[in-house]
Order: sequence, then C-alpha cells, then structure tokens
Amino acid sequence: MSTVAVTRLIEAHAVDVWCLLTDLPGRAARLAAAGPIEVLTPGPFGPGTAWREERAQPGGGTLVEEFLVVETLAPHRLVLCSSGAGVDYRITWSLRPVRRRRRGCTAVTVTQEAVPTAPYGRVVALLLGGLAARAVEVALRRDLADLAVAATATGSVEAA
Repeated sequence: MSTVAVTRLIEAHAVDVWCLLTDLPGRAARLAAAGPIEVLTPGPFGPGTAWREERAQPGGGTLVEEFLVVETLAPHRLVLCSSGAGVDYRITWSLRPVRRRRRGCTAVTVTQEAVPTAPYGRVVALLLGGLAARAVEVALRRDLADLAVAATATGSVEAA
C-alpha cells in the first residue's frame, strides 16, 4: 500500500470549503483537472453518492474515474473510494478550522491510499511506486490550489 498526503491552508471557513467539495455540478468548473461530471446516483450528497469524471493526467492525456462516497462528517471529513486497474484507492479529505489573523481558515489535508488488488497491481506498485506517488502528489496539490482559489472567489472569508 502506498499513501500520499498533502495539506494546504485555505482562507475560508470549513463549512464553505465543505460546500465546494460536495457540490458535484460545480466540480468541473472549480478543479482544472476535472472534466465532465456524470452523477450516477439520485438524491443528496452523502454516503452512497457515486459519480464519474474525466481527469486530466499530469503527464498529459485523460482518465475516466468513478468515485463513491464512503463516509461524510460535515464539515470535517469526506472519504471516497475509487477502483482502478489492479488497485483500489481511498481518498480522505480532512478539514480542520484554524484561526489566523482574525479570519476563518481551514487546514485541508487530502490523503490518497492505494491498495493493490491484483498481482500485477503489486508489481506495478513496486516498479513505479515512487514515480506514481510524485504524480499523485502533484495532482493533489493542484486540486487543493484550485479549491483555495474557488474559496477566495466565493468571498466566503469574513473578518471576525
């Protein structure tokens, strides 16, 4: 299993960041790497919600991924899973409110765990583990940067 975690301070309240994370119709407009989104389940966002999205890859090209919401604890924790070729992914978003310069801020940590599910997944992980981890880190940092821009654009930061 490989794990990559990235943290960024976002100048917005946790509830506002949560709203951005869970707004599937607006996801493609906020995240540069996200393409068209197809929601696969009806109803409000929560455990069991599933969607498919096209993701731009750091090295070029695109990949279609399906995500399933496994756990939510609004506005603090969101856990997703996604199955890949020979690997299952678990993506955890953790939001922790922080007081900074009299403004509401949120420390957002996104962690991706990759668990090989097939023998060839283990071989690929051994051969490309470091390279794949760096690519995942770049993608996670890009998503966090896009989320920070979106939070600032919505004007969700208020003086205390």
